Amino acid sequence: MNAAFKRFLLKTIATLLAILLFLPSVVAQSERVTVRLDGRAVFRVGVVGGLDATARARQIEQRMNRLLENPDAIATPRIESTNANTTDRTIAIAGVPVVTVTQTDAQDNLTTVNVLATQWSQAIDTALERASKRRLSPGGRFAAEVQSSIETAFGRSIESAIVIIPRALAALLTLGLFWAIATFVRWLMRFIFRRIVEDLTVENLIKQVAYYAIWILGFIVAIDAFGFDPQAVATGLGLTSLALGFALKDILSNFISGISILVLRPFELGDQIIVGETEGNVERIDLRATQLRTYDGRVVLVPNAEVFTSRIVNNTAASTRRGSVTLFIGYDTDLPQAIDVVRAAVQATDGVLTEPAASIRVRDLGQDDIVIEARFWTDSQRSDFVATTSQVRQAIVAALKAAEIGLPNPDVRMLIPFQTDQWQAALKNTNSNLNHRD
Repeated sequence: MNAAFKRFLLKTIATLLAILLFLPSVVAQSERVTVRLDGRAVFRVGVVGGLDATARARQIEQRMNRLLENPDAIATPRIESTNANTTDRTIAIAGVPVVTVTQTDAQDNLTTVNVLATQWSQAIDTALERASKRRLSPGGRFAAEVQSSIETAFGRSIESAIVIIPRALAALLTLGLFWAIATFVRWLMRFIFRRIVEDLTVENLIKQVAYYAIWILGFIVAIDAFGFDPQAVATGLGLTSLALGFALKDILSNFISGISILVLRPFELGDQIIVGETEGNVERIDLRATQLRTYDGRVVLVPNAEVFTSRIVNNTAASTRRGSVTLFIGYDTDLPQAIDVVRAAVQATDGVLTEPAASIRVRDLGQDDIVIEARFWTDSQRSDFVATTSQVRQAIVAALKAAEIGLPNPDVRMLIPFQTDQWQAALKNTNSNLNHRD
């Protein structure tokens, strides 16, 4: 199993989980639910007004179960007209309304309200009669309740599986198709842009935007294949946008920062940058994180929000970079001669640019040494910069030795008295006193 297929599986699972976890209200409002009594299907109802299909079905089941608490009082269902709407019909038993048959129900069942009311009335009468007989037998009520719970659970599970599994397979196939399309488009764009676009950052931006745009389109089509209305899904997600905003704050921040980095381009692929305490080569700029490879070979993923808000040092934004080498010479050295020797050695080193020319500066006058700084310009790539700096140091040491200009040794210090005559006289007196004692 290759990495691309693993990523596709992870994205598919995440998409299906998002559909199942975040859209339960949309499912309830877009499905027809079966009304069951003792686990057996009676009829199916849909959405009416502000009442979703699941809540409506449970309400009808509760009313029929209450009638079964006194089986002897159950009468034949009657069909009555509602006061609010003359086209609707109410099915009532012993004056208790069980269900209202609406024009929407009739349209869903491709019939008229009167015909549908007659069918539901007969179905309710048959279901109640069968359930009453089961409860009137010895110990039948307990057995009927247990059997009803088990059959209802299995019936609803099977019904849900029959509805969900084909739609899930359709959504999975849809995502697989769009994954293949997105992968092919990304490969095609890489193949084309390598020949017409030299800027890798622009190529990366276009590829990622096209890739994720196809994925978003595939997600919408998968939602439709799953049986949801994309507009209703958008509405449902909009109702929870505040909660989702807090939950996905970091993800959205990284996403927007990634788009901004790719558009504003503070650095490009292949640049050598410093972000916080991390320094390395930019290998990838994704919409979530920027991938850096440090100079010791490690891969670091820095979140785009951190990259976008941090102070960035781009070492390779310019083609050249100035380097410097500090050295110490003694006060007894011929300073102009030493500067000329160092300048010539630096300028003659491989990798040091002739323009701008190398320069030598006296940085400080120390207590024991003169501090000199040799400045030069070289290529900004770290490999070239480090190698050239090392060669410059070697060239300076070799040139100073060739010119017989010594570098100070920090472990050896020569102290020369200011008044030599007085020191010599004092030493003679000390030696003579020691001789007299002997």
